[in-house]
Amino acid sequence: MSPGKKTLIGVAAILAVLAIAFYSLFAGNYNRFVKMEEAINASWAQVENQLQRRYDLIPNLVETVKGYAAHEREVLVEVTNARARVGEAGSVAEKIEANNELSNALSRLLLVVERYPDLKANQNFLRLQDELAGTENRIAVERRRYNEAVREYNQAIRQFPARLVASLFGFEEAPYFEAPSEAAKAPEVKF
Repeated sequence: MSPGKKTLIGVAAILAVLAIAFYSLFAGNYNRFVKMEEAINASWAQVENQLQRRYDLIPNLVETVKGYAAHEREVLVEVTNARARVGEAGSVAEKIEANNELSNALSRLLLVVERYPDLKANQNFLRLQDELAGTENRIAVERRRYNEAVREYNQAIRQFPARLVASLFGFEEAPYFEAPSEAAKAPEVKF
C-alpha cells in the first residue's frame, strides 16, 4: 500500500470517528433535552390538576362564607376575581402569576373566617376547608416536583457542550413556579 493511500485511509478514519462523536453529542443531547422537556410538561400537568381542583373548590367555599360574612364583600370579590384570572391565564408564566394571586386572596379569606366562630363550626365549611388544605398540600408537592424537573432541565441546557445543541435547536430555560414576594410577609390577624 502506498503512503498516499495510508494517509487517505487515516484521514477517512479520523473523519469517521469525528462524525460519530459529533452525531453522538448532538443526538444524545437533543434526545435528553426532549425527554427532560416532556418531564417538565408532565410535572406541570400534575400541578395544573391540583390547581384545577382548588379552582373548583373555591365557589363552594365562597358561597359558604358569604352566608356568614356578607359584609366581608371586598375579600369575597377579591377571591372571585383572582379565580377568574386563573381561568383566563394562558401561558405557564401567566398561570403561575394568577395562581399566586389566588393563593394570596385565599389566605386573606381564611383570615376573615377567623372572625366568625359559627362559620368555623359549620360542617360544610369544615369539610371544604379540609379539602382546600389537602389540595394546597398536593399543590406544594407537585410544585416541588415541577421545579425539580425545571432545575434539572435548565441546568442541562446551560452546560457545555450541551449548550451548543440547546441553542441550535431552540431549547430555552423553563420558568420556575415560585412563591410570590407577598408570601414572605406574615399575614396580619385582626380581631
